[in-house]
Amino acid sequence: MSTETPHPLLSVRNLRVATSNGHPVLHDISFDVEAGSIVALVGESGSGKTVAARAAMRLLPKAISPVAGEILFEGRNVLKMSDLEVRQVRGAKIGMVFQEPMVSLNPAMTIGAQLVEGLRLHERLSIEAAFARATEMLERVKIPNPVSCLAAFPHQFSGGMRQRIMLASVMLLRPKLLIADEPTTALDTLTQREVLEVMVDLTRTFGTAVLLITHNLGLVAQYAKKVIVLERGRLIEAGPVDDVLHHPKEQYTRTLIDALPKRDHSRKPLPEAAPLVEARNVEVTFSGAGNMFSTAEKKLAVRGVSLDVRPGEVVAVVGGSGSGKTTLGRAMLGLLPLSGGDVSFRGKSMATTDRAALRDYRLQCQLVFQDPYSSLDPRQKIADIIGEPLAHGPKLSRAEKAERVGAMLAEVGLTGLGDRFPHALSGGQRQRVAIARAVIRNPAFVVADEPVSALDMTIQKQVLDLFRKLQENHGFACLFISHDLGAVSRVADRIVVMQQGLIIEEGSVDRILDHPQHIYTQALLEATPTLAVAA
Repeated sequence: MSTETPHPLLSVRNLRVATSNGHPVLHDISFDVEAGSIVALVGESGSGKTVAARAAMRLLPKAISPVAGEILFEGRNVLKMSDLEVRQVRGAKIGMVFQEPMVSLNPAMTIGAQLVEGLRLHERLSIEAAFARATEMLERVKIPNPVSCLAAFPHQFSGGMRQRIMLASVMLLRPKLLIADEPTTALDTLTQREVLEVMVDLTRTFGTAVLLITHNLGLVAQYAKKVIVLERGRLIEAGPVDDVLHHPKEQYTRTLIDALPKRDHSRKPLPEAAPLVEARNVEVTFSGAGNMFSTAEKKLAVRGVSLDVRPGEVVAVVGGSGSGKTTLGRAMLGLLPLSGGDVSFRGKSMATTDRAALRDYRLQCQLVFQDPYSSLDPRQKIADIIGEPLAHGPKLSRAEKAERVGAMLAEVGLTGLGDRFPHALSGGQRQRVAIARAVIRNPAFVVADEPVSALDMTIQKQVLDLFRKLQENHGFACLFISHDLGAVSRVADRIVVMQQGLIIEEGSVDRILDHPQHIYTQALLEATPTLAVAA
């Protein structure tokens, strides 16, 4: 009887990657992925996770390249393959699902054309047979009406549906290894779980191994068997998930674990007070795209919602994508027209008040956007971006303005970065800039729209702690919009749960998290990944 250990499907040995000027990106990384296994590659942004995965497919940008080591796939060194050999492996044997499907899918091609393109490139199939295979795969990933999907374009689908389509396109060729690069980062928890369950089911069906790149240790605990921890291009720790996550040997791993959302029990109950902002029976309707043959259909995005926020209170609005959270927040700020109901500020209706009171309300409100990179002017320096709202208040001298901006930079931990441009900052630093811009005028009411959803766990914890500190120091009321019940438990006084434009449940943080009443809230909590490893 043979006792030889089978060779791993993918074996990375002493891999070093450096920039064109010799700056190291990966330092002697070594790890294995066995056939049929799920291995997680974790670490903060900039740790080298994606570089290691892209190196396995020879998809590194020109500015960086491997300088030592080897990457063996089925025993063959990928780094020494010819371009033709790499093209035969890439897609057919190693597939990759990228973080943002809207960037990966061609917006000018139908879904059917994109699915069939790769299939016919690697397999000799008729167009009819290729479309039949594509239709069957779309059914497997639970796309409703797959035949209609083939004729549609990427922009016609939600983020979760686009990610399922990406999975279908990769798994059509039944690769032996699937590299999933942050496949669910921007998705709500319910959609995230659905996509991952589809991915795991597909890979089990075809016996595909998975290299899962993520910063979410809850997902690692739930889906992976082995985990590899990277920090700044160095392998810090590796081993079975239970060992690494429950008995970490390295401080960096313990830091990652500590960054997982934990409920804040230190927040004191707020004194009773009249509401600062009230929404009463608010309705918001969107018109669909009509054409010359039919009229536009109207969609009621918010359906008669009533909500109040007291001074100094943080009310978290949670729910899945399309639940109406962001629409409600923007409507309360007056950024979207109401089709019904009313919003009042300090007891005055904004629908019937005079222009001066309406302007005062606008000046007392601020919005923190989900993606700071797209909301910050790339041509302005950080100090100018943060100081811009001061132009709408009492006139300040240049020295007074500089002093206010400098104090704000110090308060958000960005001292000395005022002369930089947004592209020179990390994602977490850019979000600090966005928060500083919102807070510098001491607003009474702030709407924070998914301010940490795109950040890795350690940066998310830092931003949430900063937000809580600023809220306590400046005393503004806040509508905190999120799909993550774990994240809001750090900052919220009260939680409101929305589904399909309606408030279905609301209460204190402890009541909602410990004793949810509605089945949808229970589903959100169940879908929130934790470190509990299934037996």
